[in-house]
Amino acid sequence: MTAYIGIDVSKRKLDGAWLRDPATGKIKTKVWNNDAAGFAALQDWVEHQTGRPLSDIHVVMEATGVYHEALAQTLHAAGAQVSVINPAHIRDFAKSLGVRGKNDKKDSVVLARYGATQQPALWAPEPRAIRELKALVARLEALDTDIQREANRREKAEVTQATEVMTSIDTVLAALRAERDRLARDIDDHIDRHPDLKNDQQLLQSIPGVGPAVSLRLMTTLRSRAFASARQAAAFIGVVPIPWESGDSVRARPHLSKTGAPKLRRLLYMAAVVSLRYNPDIAAQSQRLTRRGKPAMSALGAAMRKLVHTAFGVLKHQTPYQPQAASL
Repeated sequence: MTAYIGIDVSKRKLDGAWLRDPATGKIKTKVWNNDAAGFAALQDWVEHQTGRPLSDIHVVMEATGVYHEALAQTLHAAGAQVSVINPAHIRDFAKSLGVRGKNDKKDSVVLARYGATQQPALWAPEPRAIRELKALVARLEALDTDIQREANRREKAEVTQATEVMTSIDTVLAALRAERDRLARDIDDHIDRHPDLKNDQQLLQSIPGVGPAVSLRLMTTLRSRAFASARQAAAFIGVVPIPWESGDSVRARPHLSKTGAPKLRRLLYMAAVVSLRYNPDIAAQSQRLTRRGKPAMSALGAAMRKLVHTAFGVLKHQTPYQPQAASL
């Protein structure tokens, strides 16, 4: 029988709760440091308390930036079953239980109960090449943010004619742009060293409307998890419509779920705008929707979703994009 352990992860510590008896809610808790010694102590405690091998242990934790990753990888490598859950799902689950207040111990108990009742899917670590690529892409995006911030500051300095400030900003901008260029080359080199990534990049860019930036983000997202379907991938990215209806009186327009990374959705939005003109499948879909009276933004949301479905398809079948729409 599987034992469920909820672990609330923070930067410095791990709060764990073993759900000893799901029927009565009996628990046993423990706190460890969030480091290698803490991981080893956690494994020893779990096996000692439950009397079961790690293969019979199901550990449930939230995705907490980067702080959960080392623990998840360590437990997975040791043979434990691991689930990493979207914090929004845990928050909603806690509300459904009537849990009031919030602290690390309570959160760990909620995680254990979530595992026992919801039977979440198991997590698996990303391929190393994808993990390294994601880190490079995240750094590139951080540099883009810094460059834009400094460029905005320079505009303000121009208005006030602050010459010395402009000189300082120009120096910083030159360094940031040089580093960005270097990092972009590192990303290209990383992809070139991995033929599967290079092939994926070419397949994604065969889709009209998908350029280098979008293909890079789609590749790191779609290859980071074993998505069972295009719909599941679209739901993860946050481009599925959420209805808002109740009886005859409440009928609001559906809206995108927006549960995934905002950066990718922003890129998909721009790609969708381009695709309306250059991608025959998305152009045909948009025309069908507008003829049925759908608003322009709904058509754009559907175009974003279609791009994700198409990207999933070309990667799954390892076949370049082929238009399916009939002549318009």
